[in-house]
Amino acid sequence: MASPAPLVASISHQMVALRTLQLLQQEGGWGDCPGASGSPRNPDHLSAAPARRSGTVRAPAESGREKGAVAARTGGAGTPASSPEVEAVRDSEGGAELLPFPRARSPCTLGRMAMRSALARVVESTSELGSVEQTLLGPLQQERPFPIHLKDSVEFRNICSHLALQIEGQQFDRLLNAAHQCLKTIVKRLIQLLDNLPSDSHMVACASLRQILQNLPDV
Repeated sequence: MASPAPLVASISHQMVALRTLQLLQQEGGWGDCPGASGSPRNPDHLSAAPARRSGTVRAPAESGREKGAVAARTGGAGTPASSPEVEAVRDSEGGAELLPFPRARSPCTLGRMAMRSALARVVESTSELGSVEQTLLGPLQQERPFPIHLKDSVEFRNICSHLALQIEGQQFDRLLNAAHQCLKTIVKRLIQLLDNLPSDSHMVACASLRQILQNLPDV
């Protein structure tokens, strides 16, 4: 008899992948395109957020000669001109923290819009799959256990992790397509498993999974 533990582990791996993809949407500048589902990053977020105590570079105290050089560059105002790469943010103790600005975003081209749409489909489908597994397959697994292909969810999580490390380009496209195909494989195998267990509850779960599959057309 199959244990429900593989289903729980499979859902866990998929949720890690989902959080990775959602972070990729938010941090990758996908909000620059019209109708983007990811929230664009606020350029002023650094000044509103508390400065971190670690992982940042504290601005050293300036010597008299350095202050003179700064005054010469700024017309005597004593405040350095803003850099395109760093921004000074004061922490609660009044010290200056040098933090990087968000990475510049790419223009919204047709290719970028296509990638945004493909990424959004994978994110939405992963979220829906997790919901179906938790609300429908979980009770079914307890009632009548069925085998789960855990390795597929592990592979999906790993692909999404690699995808988040890539910049736009052929490698990004290849990994996004791999994530798309791997997610389709997970859904198809679940449908095949449930087709072998005919009952009203299993038919409802199959219908929900087929709806997810329709949102993942071949690319």
